[in-house]
Amino acid sequence: MGRFREKKLNAVPWNEKQPITSAIVANVEDQRTDQRRWRLLDERGRQTWHYLQSEEEVKSWPQSTADKYFLGLPTGLPTLPRAVTPLASVDNALSYFSNLQLPPGNWGCEYGGPLFLLPGLVITWYVTNTPVPDHISIEIRRYLFARQNLADGGWGLHIEGESSVFGTAMNYVVLRLLGASEEDERLVKARNKLHELGGAVNGPHWAKFWLSVLGCMEWDAVNPVPPELWLLPDWVPIAPWRWWIHMRQVFLPMSYIASKGFKFPPNTLTRQLREEIYTQPYQSVEFASHRNSISLTDNYHPKTTLLNTLNGFLVKIWYPYLRTNYVRARAEEWAFELIRREDENTGYSNLGPVNAPMNLLACYIHDGPDTVSVQRHRQHMHDFLWIKDEGMLMNGTDGVQTWDTAFAIQAVAAAGLAEDPKWKPMLTKALEFLDDQQIREDCREQDISYRQRRKGAWAFSTREQGYTVSDCTSEALKSVILLQDLAGFPKLVSDDRLKDAIDTLLTMQNASGGFASYEPIRGSQYMEYLNAAEVFGRIMIEYDYPECTTAVVTALSMFTRRHDPLYRKKEIETVIEKAVGWILDDQRPDGSWYGSWGICFTYAGMFALESLAAVGHTYSNDERVRLGCKFFLERQMDDGGWGETYRSCTTGIYSQHDKSQVVQTCWVIIALLEAEYPNREPLERAVRMVMSRQKEDGRWDQEAIEGVFNKIIPRDRFAIFTPAGPTDVLIETRPRPDHEPGKPKGTSKARSLMLWKVIGYQLRQKAMWASHLHHSPGEVASNVNGMTVRTVHNRFLSPSANQADNDFLEASVHCRIGRWGLALVTCRGTNPLSELTV
Repeated sequence: MGRFREKKLNAVPWNEKQPITSAIVANVEDQRTDQRRWRLLDERGRQTWHYLQSEEEVKSWPQSTADKYFLGLPTGLPTLPRAVTPLASVDNALSYFSNLQLPPGNWGCEYGGPLFLLPGLVITWYVTNTPVPDHISIEIRRYLFARQNLADGGWGLHIEGESSVFGTAMNYVVLRLLGASEEDERLVKARNKLHELGGAVNGPHWAKFWLSVLGCMEWDAVNPVPPELWLLPDWVPIAPWRWWIHMRQVFLPMSYIASKGFKFPPNTLTRQLREEIYTQPYQSVEFASHRNSISLTDNYHPKTTLLNTLNGFLVKIWYPYLRTNYVRARAEEWAFELIRREDENTGYSNLGPVNAPMNLLACYIHDGPDTVSVQRHRQHMHDFLWIKDEGMLMNGTDGVQTWDTAFAIQAVAAAGLAEDPKWKPMLTKALEFLDDQQIREDCREQDISYRQRRKGAWAFSTREQGYTVSDCTSEALKSVILLQDLAGFPKLVSDDRLKDAIDTLLTMQNASGGFASYEPIRGSQYMEYLNAAEVFGRIMIEYDYPECTTAVVTALSMFTRRHDPLYRKKEIETVIEKAVGWILDDQRPDGSWYGSWGICFTYAGMFALESLAAVGHTYSNDERVRLGCKFFLERQMDDGGWGETYRSCTTGIYSQHDKSQVVQTCWVIIALLEAEYPNREPLERAVRMVMSRQKEDGRWDQEAIEGVFNKIIPRDRFAIFTPAGPTDVLIETRPRPDHEPGKPKGTSKARSLMLWKVIGYQLRQKAMWASHLHHSPGEVASNVNGMTVRTVHNRFLSPSANQADNDFLEASVHCRIGRWGLALVTCRGTNPLSELTV
C-alpha cells in the first residue's frame, strides 16, 4: 500500500519529515492496473472494489460476469439470435440481465457524472495522512485524464460541461496530489486554461473551501459559513433545519471546518501548487479581495445582493467585533454534535460523497488522527469509488441498490414472467434483498437531528445509509407487493411492515399536494436568495417533483387496490386527489412539465401523463392531456424518435438533440400510450427506432446524457444502455381507472400492454448523479393473437377474450433511471405490436 507520491523525489506528500515509500516510474501518468485483478465485493448491498495482489488470490476469487461487465471486459456470454419482435427481445434481455445479479440479490451500479466529487475526497485523504493504495491512485489519474476536455485541456463541472475554474483547478490539484508531473503536457494545457479563466481565485465557494483546507488558498478568500446558524431557534425562517437535506449536511461540516480555520501545513508540493494555480505569485495575491471573484463559466447561480450584504456584515462586523469565544465554541460544539449524529444515523456511510469526506475531516480535527471515528470514515470512503474501463471515479451516492432492485422486480412481474421457474430464483433473491433493506426504526432523537420519519421506508442505496426517499420507498413497496401476491414467493415483509411504509409516505406530502424527495418542504423558496454555492440552482429547500409525486400515487393506489383496501382509506384517497391536482397545476401553457431529475420536459411529461391516466384523464376526455401530447408530437424527429439535451434543464426551454435518443423516445412513447393517444403511426415509428438500436446481446449502447441534478449537473445512470448493458423487454397488461377487480380492463375490452422494460446497466461513456424515474406496472392479462399473456395476478387471466379485445393492443417501453432503466412503449390499433418486426 503506497501513499501519495510526487514526480520529484525531493518532495513528500504529507509533511517535510516523512520519506517517500518508493520511486515513481517516468511514465507515471500512463500507468494502468491489470483489469483482470479487480473484484466487486457486495456485503448486504455495501459495494466496494478490491484489487487482488497475487495470482493465488486471483485463482481463489474468480472474476464474475458482473465484474467483467463493469470493467468493460468481454463477459463471455453468448451472442443471442437477433430479436425481430418485442417478444424475442424479452428472452434476450432477461438472459443477459440475470447474469449481472450480485449475491445479496441486488444489482451493481456505476453512478458518476459530476467532476467535483473526487477533489474533496483526495484532498481529505491528503490532509488527514490517509494511505492511498497505488492501484487507486493510478486509476483515478487515468479517469481524470480520460475525462479531460481535449480542446482546451480543462475540466467542467460534469463530464459534458465546458471547462470551468471549479473543474479545472480542482482536478488539476487532484492529479498533482496523486503523483502527476506539472511538466506533463496535459497538465501544462490544463494550467494554461486555468490561467486563461483567471486562476483559482475565480473559483466558486466550494473550490475556495477545499483549496483553503489544503493550504493552497487563504481563508480570507472564502465567504463565511458560520456554525452559529445551527444555534438559531427552529422558528427562524432561515434556520438550517428548513434547508434541503443535501445543503444541510454539506454546510454543517463545512461550517465546523471553516470556523476551526483548519489548514494543512505547507510542504514542497503544496508550495508548488500555490505557484501553479494562480496567475501571479502566491504572496502577492490579495485573497480577501477575491471573496466574490468568480469566472463567468462557474457563475451559474450568482449571489444575490442580500447574500453579499449578509456576507459583508459577517466578515466586517460579526467576526471582528461581535463574535465572542463563547459563542464560537458553543456553535462549533453543537455543529460537531450534529455531525456525530449524522455518522451514527448512517453507520458512517453519510448522506453522500460531498459531506462524507468533510465529516471525516471534522472527526480528524475534533477526535484525532487515529480514532475510531476517523478509521470508520476512512473505510466507508471506498463505498463511493467505482472502477470502469476509463479508470476510477467517485459515485454520486454509495450506490442505487434498492432503487434498481425494485425496478428489476417490477420489470419481470409486469412481463408476467415472475412465476416462470427460469426467473423465480432471481426474483426470490431480489425480494430477500428488499426485505433486508427496509428500515425498521427511526433515528434516535430524530427531531434533534432534523430527520424525517424513516420506519418502514427504503433508502436509495442501503438500509445502513438510512435516509428515507419518497420514490424509493414507493417503488420498493410496489415491488414487494407484486411478488408477495404471487404463489410460490415467500411472505418476507409482513403486513405491519407494509403499513409502516404507508405511514411514512403519508407524512411526506406537501401543502401543495406534491411530494419532494427526502422530506416535506420546510422553508420558503425565498431561501434561494441565500444560495451561496454559485454553481447549483434550487438547492436551498426541497421542491415538489413530478417523479416523486407519481411514485407515491401509484404505490398508494396499488396498496389499496391489491393489499389492504381499508387501511387509512380516506387519508389515502385525499392524498391521491391532492397529488393529481398538483400535477395539473404544474403544467405549462404549452402543455409541458419541467423535470428535475431527468432530461427534462420529456421526462416530466411522461410522469405527468401517466399519473393523469391513472385517474381517468386521457386524450379523449381532457384538453390538458391533448395539449401534453401535442407538445411531444411537434418534436418527433424524422427517424421516429425523440431527443432532448441537458441544456433544457439549465435554460428552462426545450433543447432538441441533434440525434434521437432511445431513452427519451421510450419516455415519450410511455406518455402517449398512457394518454391513450389514438394515432398509431407516430408510436409505431418510435418503436421501430428503439428496436433497431438493440444490440445482438440484447443491450442498448450508451447515448447522450439523460438526467440532471440541481438544474445543471448531468448524470448518465438514467438509462437503458451500456456497452454490455442488460435489457429486459417484457409484456405487461395494465389496469385502467375504470377497471373493476375480476374483470378485463376497459368497458368490455381487455386492454393489453406490450411492455418493453428495457433494463440497462452501467452506461459506458457517461454516468449520472442521483436519478429518478418511475412507472406503475400492469396487472391484467389478455389474449394476443391466440397467445395468452400471463399477468402478475392470476385472477385477471382472460383466455377467452374475443377478437375485438385482441385487436385493442397497446405496446409500451418503460425507461427508468439508475443503473438500468425501464422503458414503456405503447401502440394501439388493429395490428398487434407482437407482430411488429424490424
